[in-house]
Amino acid sequence: MDGTPPEAVPGFVVPVHRALTEHILLGGAPRGLAIANATLAAAIGLGLRLWIAGVVIFALGHLVSVWAARRDPQFVDVARRHLRFPCLLRV
Repeated sequence: MDGTPPEAVPGFVVPVHRALTEHILLGGAPRGLAIANATLAAAIGLGLRLWIAGVVIFALGHLVSVWAARRDPQFVDVARRHLRFPCLLRV
């Protein structure tokens, strides 16, 4: 190599669209979690006729998932992987 940066080498620069690198969010929360949260809130609000409880569950669940997604966009995958492995502490 002659000391040129990798961006200057022809054939090694590929434009990557921003949508390929960012996570799919729905209202700032991961899409699957937002859909599950809205479904649970709708079941409670419409099915059980507890409108206020459904709105509160939706609002709190969405706020918590948006807060967690801002800290780590992959927190759902991390939590799923964490739950998959057994605990190794044997007492």
